[in-house]
Amino acid sequence: MSTDALLAITVIWGFVFIYAVMATMDFGAGFWSMVYINKPQTNATNIANRYLSPTWEVTNVFIVAIVVALFSFFPGATFILGTVLLIPGSAILLLLAIRSGFLVFSHVAKDYQKALTYISGISGFIIPGILMLVLPITHGKYIEMVNGNYELNLTAVVTSPNIYAFAGFAISSTLYLSSLLLADYSNAAEDLDAYKVYRRDALIMGPISIIMALLIMFTLRYEANWLFTEMMENLPWLFGSVGMFLLAGLSLFLPSTRHASIKGRPRLAVIAATIQYFLASYAYGQSHLPYMIYPDVTIESGFTHPATFRALFASYIVGFIILFPGFVYFWRLFMKDRRYLKQDKT
Repeated sequence: MSTDALLAITVIWGFVFIYAVMATMDFGAGFWSMVYINKPQTNATNIANRYLSPTWEVTNVFIVAIVVALFSFFPGATFILGTVLLIPGSAILLLLAIRSGFLVFSHVAKDYQKALTYISGISGFIIPGILMLVLPITHGKYIEMVNGNYELNLTAVVTSPNIYAFAGFAISSTLYLSSLLLADYSNAAEDLDAYKVYRRDALIMGPISIIMALLIMFTLRYEANWLFTEMMENLPWLFGSVGMFLLAGLSLFLPSTRHASIKGRPRLAVIAATIQYFLASYAYGQSHLPYMIYPDVTIESGFTHPATFRALFASYIVGFIILFPGFVYFWRLFMKDRRYLKQDKT
C-alpha cells in the first residue's frame, strides 16, 4: 500500500469518525426530544431541543466532506458504491431532507410543533441504522456482477443477521452517545432533573450497545470470516475499547464535582466513550485494509492519480486549518455560554 493511498483513506476515515460521533449525538437528541415531549416535568425535551438547534447544520458539513473526499480520492470505489447504494443512499438523502425541513419548521409552526417533533425524532432514529449498512455491504457477499454491472443483492441484505447486528449497533450507539452528551449538557445547564433522566438512559443504552457489538462479532465470523480473522489480530484495540466503555460507566457513579446531590461525572464519561468508539473504529478500519469493497476494490485499485491526490490533500489541509478554529469556538460558546445554557424552561 502506498503512502498516498494510506493518507487518503485516513482522511476519509477521520471524516467518517467525526461525523459518526457528532451525528449519533445529533440524531439521538431528536429521538430523546420526541420521547420526553409529553413529560414536561423533566425538562428533558427542552434540553434536547436546546442542544439540537445549533448543531444539526454543523453536523451535516461532515457528510458533505465525506462524499467529496471519497469521490476525489477514490473515484473507482465511488463508482461501485454509488451504483449499489442507489436505493439505501436515496432513502438516506430523503430522510435527511425531511428531518432538516421539519427541524426548521418546528421552530416557526408552533401549532404543529409536536407532530413535527415526532417526524424529526422517528427519522433521526431510522437514519443511523440505514447509514451503518454501508459498512457490512462492503464486506462482500452482498454485491454481485450482473450482465457486467455491479448490483446490490437486496435478498441477501434483508436476510443477513450481520446486517441487523450492524443496524442495531448503530441505533443503540446513537441513543447511548446522545444520552451521555445530553447528561453532560444538562449538568452544565444545572438542570438536575434532566441530568438524572439522561444519566439513567445512558446506563441502560450502554450495555445494550456492547451486546450489539458482540452480536456483530459473532455474526461476522460466519458472514465475513476474512474480516473477523483480521479483527482478532487487532484484539488489543478492541480490549482498549471495552476498557474505555467500563471507564465511561464508572464515571457515571463517581461523586459529582458540581453538585453534592447527584452522582456522576458526565464530561469524563463523554470523553471515555468517544475514545472507546475511536479505538473500536481503528481496529475495524485496520482490519478492513487493503480492501474498500471486498474482494474487488482495494485502496490502490480505486485510488486517484497521485498528482491529483497531492493537490486535493493540500486543499483539504488548508480548509481544515480554516474551519477547525471555528468549530472549536462554536463548541466553546455552545457549552459555556451561560445565557444559552440557562434559558427559561418555558
